[in-house]
Amino acid sequence: MNKLIIAPSILSADLANLGADVKAALDAGCDWIHFDVMDNHYVPNLTFGPDICRALRNYGITAPIDVHLMIKPVDGLIPAFAKAGATSISFHPDATSNIDATINLIKQHGCQVGVVFNPAVPLDLLSSLKGKIDLVLLMSVNPGFGGQSFMPHVLEKAQQARAILDLWQDGTRLQMDGGINKDNIAAVLKSGVDTVVAGSAIFGYPNKNYIAAVNSLRV
Repeated sequence: MNKLIIAPSILSADLANLGADVKAALDAGCDWIHFDVMDNHYVPNLTFGPDICRALRNYGITAPIDVHLMIKPVDGLIPAFAKAGATSISFHPDATSNIDATINLIKQHGCQVGVVFNPAVPLDLLSSLKGKIDLVLLMSVNPGFGGQSFMPHVLEKAQQARAILDLWQDGTRLQMDGGINKDNIAAVLKSGVDTVVAGSAIFGYPNKNYIAAVNSLRV
């Protein structure tokens, strides 16, 4: 299986000091930065646009920026996020009218591709994506807000996804996002997840002790 990647979500970061907070998390051992994009349409919240992504790059952040688009329609902002410095762009299949066209658009702009499955969405589509994507993102909360409680039933879905990806043998990563912390991380990793998004568990750690926060997730 792939090496564990920890990707703190800036949804939980100190937005008044975003560059410094992100740098501190990376200096503490985080690997990627997870960038939640919400449009107050596909999900009931409004967050970050391409300019914030560009601002992090201009601040000096060189780590991979993992953009999760919770927007509909999805294609219009893909070029802007790619230009702003996104490394990977993930989208929800029901937010596009043509999944293959959206995948190709992300690739054409030089980014890796992720496809997202909400907690209630089965994995039926996954088998048709072999060779087309770099990342499968399983939501372990309903998207739209940070700080929600982890949904344990998604662990079974992760096991199913891991079995499929192991057959592919192409390095496609299995990511999980939502309510992950030191209390459930062992079960998450046991289910086959190799890329963990953590918002509150990193940026909300007591006294901003991000080194301890990262160590609590590397079990």
